[in-house]
Amino acid sequence: MLVIGLTGGIATGKSSVSKLLKAKKIPVVDADVLARVVVMPGTRGLKKIVKEFGTEVLQEDGSLDRKKLGEIIFNDEAKRKKLNAIVHPAVRWAMFKKVIEHWVGSEKYCVLDVPLLIEGGVWRWVGQVVVVYCSADIQLQRLMNRDSSTREEALSRLNSQLPITDKVAYADVVIDNSGTPQELSAQIDAFVEKLDKEMGHLWWIGYILPFISIFTAIWMLVTRRYRRKAARAQADKTK
Repeated sequence: MLVIGLTGGIATGKSSVSKLLKAKKIPVVDADVLARVVVMPGTRGLKKIVKEFGTEVLQEDGSLDRKKLGEIIFNDEAKRKKLNAIVHPAVRWAMFKKVIEHWVGSEKYCVLDVPLLIEGGVWRWVGQVVVVYCSADIQLQRLMNRDSSTREEALSRLNSQLPITDKVAYADVVIDNSGTPQELSAQIDAFVEKLDKEMGHLWWIGYILPFISIFTAIWMLVTRRYRRKAARAQADKTK
């Protein structure tokens, strides 16, 4: 089974791509959804958060008060890191279990929808990285329209994140969402069609003979990391 990492920048249209893939019956594992699941009442994640930040981060029904927690970690890098150290490993483990579920369900491929795929290093553990891109000007305008924010507010949010052009450098596939919804849909159609052709019927071999699947996955990850390192080294030389 091919594991695909899907990411993008704020307002580039990653969520739209995710919806289009789901419409094609492709399993999508949403990291944002899992980030909420792993801190639900009764989970180890929530217990660790309460132990670290106190019961004041809980609502009356025992669920996490996200607004209160946000106020605590706002502009406090040390506390933000402590929260990430609790949540991120739990989310990664939840994603891994979902991937195993889809593999056992004999899926050809599944998509990990992860906003911080690059920043969190998860890109190293997927077979293919897909980045949803649009130009900086379009990204800024979409963010302003979506959030009814000023240009300065939108720029502040964009500047706090890894630039989309930096994410593109990690991509095996770039989905250009600078155009219309129809053009985006056509790109997804072409992407899925190409995936089906590349996978063919060989995916059944990996499913029937698990050791072949495991060996192929390890080989793919090692060679991809080597190629990526070589590509970045070459890019540094041309700067």
